Amino acid sequence: MHTTPVAVQGTLDDLGTPLSEVTFVVLDLETTGGKPAGSNITEIGAVKVRGGVVLGEFQTLVRPGEPIPAFVSVLTGISNAMVASAPRIDRVLGSFLEFLGDAVVVAHNAPYDVGFLKAACRETGEQWPRPAVVDTAHLARQLVTADEAPNRKLGTLASLFGTTTTPDHRALHDARATVDVLHALIGRVGNLGVHSLEELQTYSKRVTPGQRRKRVLADDLPSAPGVYVFKDANGQALYVGTSVDIRKRVRSYFTESEKRARMRDMVRLAEEVTPVVCQTALEAQVRELRLIAEHKPRFNRRSRYPERAVWLKLTHEAFPRLSVVSSVRDDSPGYVGPFGSKAAAELAMTALHDVLPLRRCTKRLSRKGDSTACALFDLGKCGAPCIGQQSVDDYAAIADEARSMLTADARPVVDALLDRMNALGAQGRYEDAAAVRDRLLAFVRGAARAQRLDPLARTPEVVAARPGALGGWEVVCIRYGRFAGTTLTPRGADPMPYIAALRETAEVVAAPVAPAPAALTEETERVLHWLEQPGVRIVRTEGVWICPVNGAGGSRNRLERLMDAGSGGGARVAG
Repeated sequence: MHTTPVAVQGTLDDLGTPLSEVTFVVLDLETTGGKPAGSNITEIGAVKVRGGVVLGEFQTLVRPGEPIPAFVSVLTGISNAMVASAPRIDRVLGSFLEFLGDAVVVAHNAPYDVGFLKAACRETGEQWPRPAVVDTAHLARQLVTADEAPNRKLGTLASLFGTTTTPDHRALHDARATVDVLHALIGRVGNLGVHSLEELQTYSKRVTPGQRRKRVLADDLPSAPGVYVFKDANGQALYVGTSVDIRKRVRSYFTESEKRARMRDMVRLAEEVTPVVCQTALEAQVRELRLIAEHKPRFNRRSRYPERAVWLKLTHEAFPRLSVVSSVRDDSPGYVGPFGSKAAAELAMTALHDVLPLRRCTKRLSRKGDSTACALFDLGKCGAPCIGQQSVDDYAAIADEARSMLTADARPVVDALLDRMNALGAQGRYEDAAAVRDRLLAFVRGAARAQRLDPLARTPEVVAARPGALGGWEVVCIRYGRFAGTTLTPRGADPMPYIAALRETAEVVAAPVAPAPAALTEETERVLHWLEQPGVRIVRTEGVWICPVNGAGGSRNRLERLMDAGSGGGARVAG
């Protein structure tokens, strides 16, 4: 591949924001109870703190839109008389949001307090700033054991950690106590290697200490698009992935955001991460596919065994027949696929047998017709060339029809099998109709795939470009369906010299046997998908790149839409 080294400098966002530099606003609300509603707030208390130093405090009573229930007054000490002359929430909220600024919100059982503040914003027309939120109750559930405390209530934690202020259900007092609880919890996670806001927000005891310690594997990775390869102690690839930001994506494997059990098992075994910086997303996707196919990492579930794909072909002999094969050779123009399994290929073969009287025996026939006919001849499903009932020329006409259906025009197969499906459905034979449907879909999918791959597999070179995200052009060179190289042209520069250099340095690719491309099938399909994106322009093409007018792609799309539409009600499938 043609690549240009990319210099990458990490940013503060990539490394995470150190907790010592984060400004927290630790808040507490008192309310009349019930569900979140802005008009039910009776008191707001908040403390702004950074690096353990208190920067300011905010406290106000709020006159609610309803009387305070007696049991709430007993709990909080806030009576209706106390709030009678207090301002309404619409006069208070703006000042509080100004105090909050761009700080991180901290609260004990944060969803409750944040829910009331959001409701207040909706009622007053204020804009909720969507700050980052840390819930000390959640952190305590991760860090405080049952042996230490019977529950995770604020009062219990305040007693455990010896806070300087005793919480008493008054907003500012509870906020001050929560500050001390926050600092105590930060001290605990710091001992576990959590030192940034991002790590604190995603901290969970589900992430084992061993998994968290391995986050250093991401420290030296580039913040750039490309591929990353997790490897074990022996250097064997465990998992291959791709991302627009390698460093950020790899770091996520060591946090609560990674919920897949198999990925946690992978991280437990990982000892190294190898990055492969790529210029474009397409290059990263291609490299990922090639690395998975080459190394077959145990934790990748797809694309590991492209060699297991099979094809359906019309054999090249006096009396051709359909055969499922593992590769494409230069011996017949009638190949379709590849199919994901032998069973799918056999379904497609049965679909064609349903329409044409092709022979199904596997023995080689002589032109003399001196064999014995099978039961298919008696059933009218074979012309019996084996006993001389068909000449080579007569049989060749049927073989030509089959070849056309495979490579050019799938409509005869589609029309015939749709008619059969509808007839079976009308007779109430729904299972038989479903079997015909499955055969038909297997056929059109395999034929469509081959007809889509074939033109690009025969094209020596395609150079295409699309506008780059930062200006300039993203240019790709494709040879016989294989990604051969890429480059990015600078903004405002003439792209043609860069294109000429790309063509000179791109991978030299030998012509394959079409319809199989000179690459993994999935790679060519990724390239085709890229070529079809809005804004992509063809710069030059060497060779002829055309697709059949009545190819199987249109029939496949139409059938899949019909199947989706009829799946709920068992409706008749129209031709």
